[in-house]
Amino acid sequence: MLLEGKNAIVTGGSQGIGRAIALKLAENGANVAILYVGDRERGAAVAKEIEALGVKALDIYCNVADFEESKTAVDEAVKAFGRIDILINNAGITRDNLILKMSEAEFDAVISVNLKGAFNMIKHTYPLFMRQRYGRTVSISSVVGLGGNKGQANYSASKAGIIGLTKSAAKELASRGATYNAIAPGFIETDMTAVLSEDAKKAMCAQIPMQRTGKPEDVANIALFLASDMASYVTGEVIRCDGGMQM
Repeated sequence: MLLEGKNAIVTGGSQGIGRAIALKLAENGANVAILYVGDRERGAAVAKEIEALGVKALDIYCNVADFEESKTAVDEAVKAFGRIDILINNAGITRDNLILKMSEAEFDAVISVNLKGAFNMIKHTYPLFMRQRYGRTVSISSVVGLGGNKGQANYSASKAGIIGLTKSAAKELASRGATYNAIAPGFIETDMTAVLSEDAKKAMCAQIPMQRTGKPEDVANIALFLASDMASYVTGEVIRCDGGMQM
């Protein structure tokens, strides 16, 4: 198995893309700690799914936007597993609105969870990866972080920021054997996109050369590659998973 004996943290791991990544890592031998907010029963259920694959699981209720809370979560994962080898920054929210109507609170909330949350997790795992001279960090960006999107200035800014954060961390720790990469998904079928109207979904698919939406597993497959030693010479990269939207 690609990740046998490795230990991973997946933020936003109780649903959608995060859940798919957590299960994919577990299928390939990694022990996985999922961080999440919201439905505690859902988090516990995902942890059981992970354990059913024959590896260790940990579900931690954690708001990654909180610096101290996220540090406590990392410490708990290290205590349970002994060390952390892989970090997946997936936690994210949306508060869509046109800039004209967007409130300061809507902007701040998205930046706080999506971007500052990723910074917090990178900050807390940085010394671990530096000392052990090994680490794999994969952060979930978005195609709107590459091209922007009307009504999503806050979300686009947060996802563009993740790309800059990823590249900066990659340069800082490259000599220590730690890699930092990002994935930019397009229209992926998740709870976040399920709220869109059928007309909106059709309009979105019309912009995709492959004429279909993606699955969380499509993103998870890329995350597995970047988290494994197959990608040991790949760092500072952004891989689109969008059916050709941003070609």
